[in-house]
Amino acid sequence: MGRQFPCMFAMLVCSIVPLAADQKSDAPISTLIDVQSSDMRTQPSGSNWLSYNGDYTGRRFSALHQIDQSNVSQLRAQWVFHVRQADDMEVTPVVVNGVMFVTAQNDAYALDARTGRTIWHYARPVSEGLIDDASQHHNRGVGVWHSRVYLETDNAHLLCLDARSGHLIWDVPYAEGNKNYGATSAPLVVKDLVLVGTSGGDDGVRGFLAAYDAQTGKQAWRFWTIPAPGEPGSSSWPGKLYLHGGGTTWMPGTYDPELNTLYWGTSNPAPDFDGGPRPGDDLYTDCVLAIDPNTGKLKWYFQFTPHDLYDYDATETPVLLDATYEGKPRKLLVEANRNGFLYLLDRTDGKFLSATPFVDKLNWAKGIDAQGRPIRTGVQPSPEGTLVCPGYSGATNWFSPAYNPETHFIYFLALEECGAFFTRPEEFKEGRGFYATGVKHVADETRKKILMAYDVESGQITWRYPQVGGGWSSGGVMTTAGGVVFFGDETQSFEAVDARTGAPLWHFETGQGIHASPMTYEVNGKQYVAIAAGNDLFSFALP
Repeated sequence: MGRQFPCMFAMLVCSIVPLAADQKSDAPISTLIDVQSSDMRTQPSGSNWLSYNGDYTGRRFSALHQIDQSNVSQLRAQWVFHVRQADDMEVTPVVVNGVMFVTAQNDAYALDARTGRTIWHYARPVSEGLIDDASQHHNRGVGVWHSRVYLETDNAHLLCLDARSGHLIWDVPYAEGNKNYGATSAPLVVKDLVLVGTSGGDDGVRGFLAAYDAQTGKQAWRFWTIPAPGEPGSSSWPGKLYLHGGGTTWMPGTYDPELNTLYWGTSNPAPDFDGGPRPGDDLYTDCVLAIDPNTGKLKWYFQFTPHDLYDYDATETPVLLDATYEGKPRKLLVEANRNGFLYLLDRTDGKFLSATPFVDKLNWAKGIDAQGRPIRTGVQPSPEGTLVCPGYSGATNWFSPAYNPETHFIYFLALEECGAFFTRPEEFKEGRGFYATGVKHVADETRKKILMAYDVESGQITWRYPQVGGGWSSGGVMTTAGGVVFFGDETQSFEAVDARTGAPLWHFETGQGIHASPMTYEVNGKQYVAIAAGNDLFSFALP
């Protein structure tokens, strides 16, 4: 059971503001927020956007179609919500019946989704003494269940708030024993469990996925991604290295209610660039894990980059879809991976089906064999530096892909880049990274971001939309039944393109770098599209 605190100014600031009069609802907010398990299973998303990816599939596809190719050019900003204490928001908002939930650092806000007006604000100071990703205090959003909202703090506490008031109900620290743990993700609620992971895969923590009772905050189970001595997969982790092996779960997974299976990605092994201390495949790093949500038991796993020496996390969204593959209906899991290959797996058993390279700059492997293992070239970090492609940021990364069932296309942003990878032996110490040296940008190396559409049925990249800029954004993708793909581009603009052709249709200059993924929702019959840019959240609609 977690610690409980009253709403005191010494710890937080909570304010309750009634909904605006033009909300056009006679019901009080207490009856508007009651998210059932059946609501979470709804797909595709419609008027509500109930989780980080919209629904359990990870498709980021909305059935809303009021905004389409013919009128998207008329989109206008309806409101802008400014967050003063956050520089680069990475949140995807959640919307429930006209109420939007937004996070920035350790703060949470409930907004009127039509106007951007604050309903309540929960504030918690950022944590001191954190390192690496956690020290940037990024937060990617909330989970919802009944009238409760859940968020992870920068120092890996799971908080439960009252969705009607923002009052803190309970607070559970879930990553203790190593000061290098942090958290940057959004929780995922499945049935009556809240699923959380941590950051710190580059800093010598032991990764895990944990489930907590949504009512009480009591831990239901914990799956360690780095096996202990004597457990299956432990041969790569001699001595006590398993305690520092990485494999963190720092992005939300996906879920198939029919198969009752969670699909969750894991990060790179540690130390990042020195494979000597960790021989073998380094399970279960760089994997997608299929887990029973009732028990936390592993059903199967697939490892994209065994014995990773390049920081190729596999935390990219595992997209779940049903499609015809080689003439047969299949339950597929599709992932555009940081290592430069797009994978198709059978999600019932993890069987490898295919892998397609999607970037030209790829020299660490020359292909993928029939079992799904990379055919390596021998390129690896060295004391003097080695050119490795893809580079440190990967061929893609955590920013969200999307799948449109009407086009059968997966949309995602790819990065063409190489880097000089160096290695030097290093011992683990709390309070600092565990990279065993690092990566340098090559002076004459150019970076280019490209929005891609991959046809699941043909297995081909159908179109490419190259971006202007240096490839530094982390904007993600969302698509709709209106035949539009929305994404944050490289010129600080929120952009829309035709879902079938990639032809540009509309853009809005935000004036700030975009490091978040868009979403869409509907209130009183009007469709809105929203995205965070810098420290502002923008919401758009037709006039």
